[in-house]
Amino acid sequence: MYTLKEGIDFYIEPMQSKKVTVFDTTLRDGEQTPGVSLTSTQKLEIAHQLDKLGVDIIEAGFPISSEGDKESVKSISNAGLDTTVCGLARVLKKDIDACFESDVGLVHTFVPTSDVQRIYTIKKSREEVIQLAVEAVQYIKDHGLKCMFSAMDATRTDPEYLIEVFKAVQEAGCDIINVPDTVGVMVPSAMYRQIKGIAAEITIPIDVHCHNDFGLAVANSLMAVEAGASQVQVTINGIGERAGNADLSQTVMSLTSIYGAKTNIRTEYLVETSKMVENYTGIRLPPNTPVVGQNAFSHESGIHSQGVLEKSDTFEPGIMTPEMVGHRRRIVLGKHTGKHAVKQSLESAGIKTNDNQLDEIVIRIKEIANKGKQITDADLYAVASAVLGKASSEEELIKLKEVSVMTGNILTPTAVVKADIEGKEIIAARTGVGPVDAALHAVRDILGESNHFRLQDFRIDAITGGADALADVYIGLENEKGRIVTARSANPDIVMASVEALVNAMNLLYKKENKS
Repeated sequence: MYTLKEGIDFYIEPMQSKKVTVFDTTLRDGEQTPGVSLTSTQKLEIAHQLDKLGVDIIEAGFPISSEGDKESVKSISNAGLDTTVCGLARVLKKDIDACFESDVGLVHTFVPTSDVQRIYTIKKSREEVIQLAVEAVQYIKDHGLKCMFSAMDATRTDPEYLIEVFKAVQEAGCDIINVPDTVGVMVPSAMYRQIKGIAAEITIPIDVHCHNDFGLAVANSLMAVEAGASQVQVTINGIGERAGNADLSQTVMSLTSIYGAKTNIRTEYLVETSKMVENYTGIRLPPNTPVVGQNAFSHESGIHSQGVLEKSDTFEPGIMTPEMVGHRRRIVLGKHTGKHAVKQSLESAGIKTNDNQLDEIVIRIKEIANKGKQITDADLYAVASAVLGKASSEEELIKLKEVSVMTGNILTPTAVVKADIEGKEIIAARTGVGPVDAALHAVRDILGESNHFRLQDFRIDAITGGADALADVYIGLENEKGRIVTARSANPDIVMASVEALVNAMNLLYKKENKS
């Protein structure tokens, strides 16, 4: 057991002295992601962003695959980046030559080693595969470049044969070996045992490349590092073929925050980088994506939000803060929201309320959220403005009880309004040119002969986009003495918003008349 942060203990082995190399394959694996096609300009911009992020190696592409890919890799190689640029190649001289022509600093060569892939894809014997691997490594080293060798489908390869392959390429001068879980079938405990076994036989650095078919890519990568791997292959947002690859942000933050390992990643750019790749690939992240997702540091539930506002460690990891990854903490308002969160959100915008006003704002927010609407800051401010602009309950002439509206293409719009006026229940019904017009006429009728108000202004705005947008109604009302008041209300129902705004305005005029 060790402590990374005071009061937070972990039952894992620390890695404070370990430095992990981050090998990013976003550009290469992004091209293998269904539905993704990046332009050369976008690839170059992503490469610059990855360099800013601090990745150690960028696998820029597969140069032999097309002339366009070769030119793209070459432009990245010559972009003056601090990172090492890598090109992918099969164990074929023409592939490796394409990497040379792309001016890369590292060649990543690979060959299938599992029986199923060796027999059914390249149709080579075990001996032939070793010979091809050794010749490819020697050819790369003869040209003075660093070489990484990958035994494709290593996790389904006979363990003894795999060690034989790795020893052969190590003797040929290979700089790094890669152990790919090509079809994502490993579990963390098995990955640990495999890498531990390889590390006992091999002296050069071990790299891992984990696919996410069972959602275990990050966990398998972490277990590999625990077992002796010093380099991890990752992608931004976990993009890649099928279910994708190990996610860079999740892998790096686990290594640094949980294990205490070191990387060169400037974590404050993680969210920024994620958004760029999301934008260019068109693959939208679920809000609950760890580390970089919209909800990663968001809180709604009353007890949770109150705890976070008092001390963030209560309902967040503590060892990873939003500031560390370029995120921000959000208190999300909804049906579980408590007074503490609403008050904090209002005060952050400079809006002060008394206890009664705060209670009413919370009630309205929950009513809106219970109808399935997501509450935005704009919604909150509109509701607060409507509540703060009301007369207090003690000063209200009209207490609205019920509003009913009937309308349709063959019906005359009709509204019925029920309200208490100084303790007496009044019901009024009116027709109009539309449901809002009918409802406003009915509201004015409930005052009977006491209605000397004239509508000066009436405006409706949608607070946010979408069919469920909150309607913000603004009303200007004038009495017979020329006194004018303005009032507003916000409600998902445009008729209710209009009625509430008019009642608010009437009550404010009544309040002012009493005071004068």
